[in-house]
Amino acid sequence: MKRIAEWLPTRIDRRVRVIAWVYLAAQILLVGTGGLVRLTSSGLGCPTWPKCTADSLVNTPEMGIHGFIEFGNRLLGVALGLIAIAAFLAVVRLRRERPDLFRLALLAGLGIPAQAVIGGISVLVQLNPYVVGLHFVISVALVVLCTVFVHRVYTGRVQRTLAVPRWYRAVAWVTSAFVLLTILVGILTTGSGPHAGDVDAPRTGLDPEFLQHIHSWPAYLTVAFTLVLMVTGVSRGLQTRGWAMLLLLVEAVQVGVGLIQANTGLPAGLVGIHMVLSCILAAVMTALLLNLSAPIDTRTVSPGSSPADLVAKR
Repeated sequence: MKRIAEWLPTRIDRRVRVIAWVYLAAQILLVGTGGLVRLTSSGLGCPTWPKCTADSLVNTPEMGIHGFIEFGNRLLGVALGLIAIAAFLAVVRLRRERPDLFRLALLAGLGIPAQAVIGGISVLVQLNPYVVGLHFVISVALVVLCTVFVHRVYTGRVQRTLAVPRWYRAVAWVTSAFVLLTILVGILTTGSGPHAGDVDAPRTGLDPEFLQHIHSWPAYLTVAFTLVLMVTGVSRGLQTRGWAMLLLLVEAVQVGVGLIQANTGLPAGLVGIHMVLSCILAAVMTALLLNLSAPIDTRTVSPGSSPADLVAKR
């Protein structure tokens, strides 16, 4: 144990950075495999939880492809749990110097067993669409946490100051609110549609065609606000310009996929891509918000001056 403890990082090095990126990628990948479970009607491929059947922890040949897909998704959840443990161990010796990383790793790590329990409840309640929707909401929240974790690994714990105009910050936060609203309405829309995860799973009873229109409204507003962020960022040379451009690109692909799937009978493949893009959208939006501020270069600040003085100089 002593040798293991000595191997754990005492500073932010390549190991910590790699684990942070793997953690974020694994969170998004699990959303993709979860979508595969739902879109192939494999949600009850393992009809019980935590075991796959009443008598077996793993799927059996008699369960066919649905059992294989559902159990495979559970295995990936276990793998994500191991990555969460690795992320926690990577920063545990840094908890005094970097309590922010320690708290983020702990919070995201606790989300993994919470997801497992909610996933198990969704099986036990025969894929109730609201429970399944909550499962997806927490997945998005974990993607956001892991995005913050990656950002903090690279930026460090330093004093920061606003790097954009105040009105720009306000627009960015409004944009993020519409991103959240778009995702939430999208979850309701999916919960009313044909992809229930099992042929006998219940639906919300809401009108899916009407919800598709409601879903599009905040999506288009998100695009409009993102255009403002991008044009302003590029014209003024703000450090957020690259993230705004990437955000607009993800939104454009997301809107395109949404329009195609809505007009082609919601093919499973496109619905799955739409789900994964939602998580990528949340990650990029989070990254943009995190880059609204910049580290203060203490070399340019004279003794006795405040951060406000530095902002005034800009």
